[in-house]
Amino acid sequence: MNSPPDSATIRVIIQQYNLFRYRIPVYQELTKRPGIELKVLYANTGQTGMAEPDRFDATITPTRTLRLGRHTFFWHSAQWKSVSPKVADVVILSWDLHYLSLLPSLLKARLRGVPTILWGHGYSKNERGWRRTMRNAVARLATAVLFYEDVTAQRFIDEGWPKDRVHVALNSLDLKPIQAARESWTATPDRLDAFKRQHGLEEGPVILFVSRFREDNRTDMLIEAASRLREDFPSLRVVLIGDGPDRERLVSFARDGGVEKHVVFAGAIFDEQEIAPWFLSSDVFCYPVNIGLSILHAFGYGIPVVTSDRREAQNPEIIALESGVNGMVYEHGKIDSMVEVLRNLLAHPDRCAEMGREARRTVEERFNTESMVDGMEGAIRYAYAAASRGRPRGSTAE
Repeated sequence: MNSPPDSATIRVIIQQYNLFRYRIPVYQELTKRPGIELKVLYANTGQTGMAEPDRFDATITPTRTLRLGRHTFFWHSAQWKSVSPKVADVVILSWDLHYLSLLPSLLKARLRGVPTILWGHGYSKNERGWRRTMRNAVARLATAVLFYEDVTAQRFIDEGWPKDRVHVALNSLDLKPIQAARESWTATPDRLDAFKRQHGLEEGPVILFVSRFREDNRTDMLIEAASRLREDFPSLRVVLIGDGPDRERLVSFARDGGVEKHVVFAGAIFDEQEIAPWFLSSDVFCYPVNIGLSILHAFGYGIPVVTSDRREAQNPEIIALESGVNGMVYEHGKIDSMVEVLRNLLAHPDRCAEMGREARRTVEERFNTESMVDGMEGAIRYAYAAASRGRPRGSTAE
């Protein structure tokens, strides 16, 4: 990417903290877009879910870590080095104030005439006035901002941001592996029935959870719900797929609550063909709080989702859930409300099935890789054109 591009090519650098497995199809699709020459610079911290580059250009660039009390900050040289007209025409930076390199990189970009896009949530789950003020002030140095969902994007516009600088790339999953796994298992119903018998799921109902076991996901609420629901549904199974620091506490919680036979700890499963029968054996997907891409995973299998009604406690993908249409919400933090919502759904399988059909329709029509990349490409072409016109990239009013 060191040679000057021809007039039809936009050299794009995306800086990321990690190269997550679920991002691979996004970068592959963006690379296919005519006139886009992509390079990804990432740190590769070794977290669960990391992947190797596949059919796109990517380079590892390490970060430096600084800890101040309870807070951790980073200097990612990729941010600073990428904002040069010698290597990039548009740079997409992680919109995260934990990067000490972000502010100086944005200032350098303005001086060097390199258009920048800040990509991120645009909010914090632990939002404070000073944090929001700093985040917005930093964002005004960029050419454009790119959100994961349109509710936060609209809030920025309502607060006075020029509409053309605000873009949305709905966070999505690659549906192809999900569709292939679903079709493979549903085409062989005897095999799926045998799987259900093997794992004690043939009678049901079955509630599924898939994610890391962390305290802030409140998986313990789901175990307590199993204790209350077993009288109404004696063959109930709550399947917990995943691993993490909260596992031992959850195992003890299930044992102490006397629901060991109702709660299945299936371990961490990453292969789509292996996890598919668990989804296809389930009636409801329940993620008590802090839900993210898991909602789209469940929707891909046509499973309705139950989660908290406090949107600010969730990740951007919560925008996909329409309560009463493709899932349900319960009153945040209240186990009685969660139990009642689950009981009503499990008692009405026809309603569950209809919500499941709507869930699948939602993800296939709106939350797919192609649509996400459409949003990213729109932001890239806007930033490139704005710089070409010589627009002041720090302006906030038209």
